[in-house]
Amino acid sequence: MSLYSSKTGTTSILKSFSSADRERAKTAALNKVRFSTPKEKGIVESVRVALEDHNFYLIKEFTYFINEADLCDEEVVTIMRDARKIVHSLTPDFADLVEALLSLNWKKRSLDAIQAYSEFTVDVMIAHNAYIHIGITKLILNWIPNDQESADWINGSPSERVQADLETVHSLLNRILTAVPMAFDVVIDTIAAKFPYFKKPAHVTAGYIHNVMWLMESKPVYEELLLQLVLQKLLILDVNAPRDEIEELREEVDEDEADAMFQMDDINTSPKQPQALDHPIGQMLDICMLKLFKFLDDKCRPVLNSNDDQRVAKNRFFKTLIHIFDEVLLPSHNIHHVQFVVFHVCSIRPAYAEAFLSSLWQKVQNPNVSPIIRHVTVSYIASFLARAKFVPLSTITYYLKELSNWANTYINDSDEFSSKNCSLKANMVFFSVCQAMFYLIAFRARDLTMNEKNLTLLNSLQLSRLAMCHFNPLRYCLPPVATAFAGVTRTYQLAYCHTVLERNARRKLATIYGHEKLMPEETLDTFFPFDPYILPLSGKYIQPNYLVYKVHELDESAECVATETVRRKRGDSEMVEEDDFILADKRQKLSDLSKSQLFDKQFYYGTSPGFNQQ
Repeated sequence: MSLYSSKTGTTSILKSFSSADRERAKTAALNKVRFSTPKEKGIVESVRVALEDHNFYLIKEFTYFINEADLCDEEVVTIMRDARKIVHSLTPDFADLVEALLSLNWKKRSLDAIQAYSEFTVDVMIAHNAYIHIGITKLILNWIPNDQESADWINGSPSERVQADLETVHSLLNRILTAVPMAFDVVIDTIAAKFPYFKKPAHVTAGYIHNVMWLMESKPVYEELLLQLVLQKLLILDVNAPRDEIEELREEVDEDEADAMFQMDDINTSPKQPQALDHPIGQMLDICMLKLFKFLDDKCRPVLNSNDDQRVAKNRFFKTLIHIFDEVLLPSHNIHHVQFVVFHVCSIRPAYAEAFLSSLWQKVQNPNVSPIIRHVTVSYIASFLARAKFVPLSTITYYLKELSNWANTYINDSDEFSSKNCSLKANMVFFSVCQAMFYLIAFRARDLTMNEKNLTLLNSLQLSRLAMCHFNPLRYCLPPVATAFAGVTRTYQLAYCHTVLERNARRKLATIYGHEKLMPEETLDTFFPFDPYILPLSGKYIQPNYLVYKVHELDESAECVATETVRRKRGDSEMVEEDDFILADKRQKLSDLSKSQLFDKQFYYGTSPGFNQQ
């Protein structure tokens, strides 16, 4: 037999190994170089090596592993539980590791993973206050919706799925605030720092405000600071959504709808719903104001069978709102809609309106308050009394008396020097008070002249003295206000102001310097803060309590000395009065003089009393 035929045909893999072969194989395996993964070493071993050997290489590897790996729920539970065991060892030297742990995506995981993450987060902040800022920041970032999540935020309200995720975040935040009182200031600073940029999509800002209000509901201690922050951010939206731009876009939409006006109307058509604004910032402001009105309504509206503590809490919240108004809204110039938060709250209870007006009037009377603030405060009083349906006529007459007494006292106290110095700057508050009276009488003429009792009251205000005094307040009033006031007082023989208006018209002639024309600056820089509210969605909270100006019978057939015709984007309105004491030829001359004043556009919002709102 050949040597080949004597060998077995069995392959080596099926051959049996001797004990010596097995030992040699084990020795070879032990001599090989092997590397364990960060997952195998774990966080406990990595921290132990760093503390004992001062070698942070394993910590860096484990941090990179957490940031890059797609961890399952079981792995998250294991890592978080191991981290809790050594939480006291995670000093600020391990800040990168702790930040990576707190940055894990945990909201959509299993209940065990969420609980493990929450327990670690609370424990690490209790053990090391250096991580409070990191932990709070990671939580607040969960408040900000993604730019692509607009479908989950309809008019600032989250879907059920998003609501469930946010409940988890707020529950953890409440636990932290309860366990770590030092986090109070950090929360305020972080919310302010992470507030979305005002040019972000509307649902982003509205969603963030939704979460801020959620925190105010659960933690009333944050109400004042967070409400002030929200109003400050809404002011930025308000000034970046000018009324002219919103009305111009709405006019274009109305024109498009008018093109189809001859189409057959369906008699079964449902009532027209408010349309979203085409102005992006205006639309964002509208949604945010809608949420804010609802929040304020819940906070301030009385509840049946409420106890004393609930009533005290609502009154305390109203006082907080008035304080914020004084600090944020009152000094702000050229705002259009945000100030209506106070208008809406005052409509809830008559006591709120009385307290608001009393607070404003105290500022007007206080000589220690700056003149510009007193001037704006008077505008708020006049506009509020003119526009609020819920304010009784007795309140209007009371403040007319107060304004008249103050103005007449000012005239009586004026000395020889002040009578010669009648400049606008030196007497700004006096002119503001006089204009407020003129505006209020002209705007509410129907109510103030409806019976003999009210006419007797108007006679007692010494309107003729105010209009004819040496300060000449009609000279500095807005022309529409002066014109309307003169018409009402002439008809009811309260005062005769047209001669003053005629004289003032001559003083407003332009001065020519070469090729330049200069008009005298003799008009109060006034805005009436409660001019019409034009945001459609949130307007439902304002319209039921808002008084729209209706043309007085006197205005329909009257001609004024200096004709002021102002055209607005939504219709033309003319306030013209007839002066029987002016000859026809002189009236023509005054009409020609008045044409040089048409460029003032005094009827527009910002300086308009809103008389042309039909």
